[in-house]
Amino acid sequence: MASPDLTPLPLSHRPARRLLQLFGGLALYGASMGMQVRAELGLDPWDVLHEGLTKRSGLSFGLITAMTGVAVLLLWIPMRQRPGVGTVSNVVMIALSVDLTLALLPTPSSLPARIGLLLSGVVLNGLASAAYIGARLGPGPRDGLMTGFCARTGWSVRVVRTGIEVSVLAVGWLLGGTVGAGTVVYALAIGPLIQLFLPRVVVSTPVAPPVRTLA
Repeated sequence: MASPDLTPLPLSHRPARRLLQLFGGLALYGASMGMQVRAELGLDPWDVLHEGLTKRSGLSFGLITAMTGVAVLLLWIPMRQRPGVGTVSNVVMIALSVDLTLALLPTPSSLPARIGLLLSGVVLNGLASAAYIGARLGPGPRDGLMTGFCARTGWSVRVVRTGIEVSVLAVGWLLGGTVGAGTVVYALAIGPLIQLFLPRVVVSTPVAPPVRTLA
């Protein structure tokens, strides 16, 4: 299945719907991260990398996360990706949402409940990712890497996202990051989930009115 056009659009095109979709998607993304953390069945691949780098460098987890984001943004340059409203909002909204979720959501006591929380979090993460990427107001640093590869190679979101997640996971594990069953589930499922949801929520490119010519 061909990937939909994810090139950022001017904010003037359907601004209310797109801003609502952007911020709603980011809020749900942070909530889904909190759900996966509370399930305690394994970090997602990027956080495995962050933890591994923290162990190796001695720097804080938050600082490593920020530094990784900057490094990923630098990879945008050769792919001609440009940041947008969504790129900046990604950092702020997700941080607020995940902290709120962790403050309100306890860890379930039973294993079946934790598994259910993990699976719900992964599915919600796929939907939330598709929602804020599909708003076409600029993806987050890591999602911009995915959309850039899709645009440059013509490969599907499923293939590119899965490849990125598995690669990041492998590096993080080699650096000493914590890997669990939830990590593998996320790495294998997130690409197909985003590809499933994205065509249903992506904002279409406006069609220019036909040019009338004088007879």
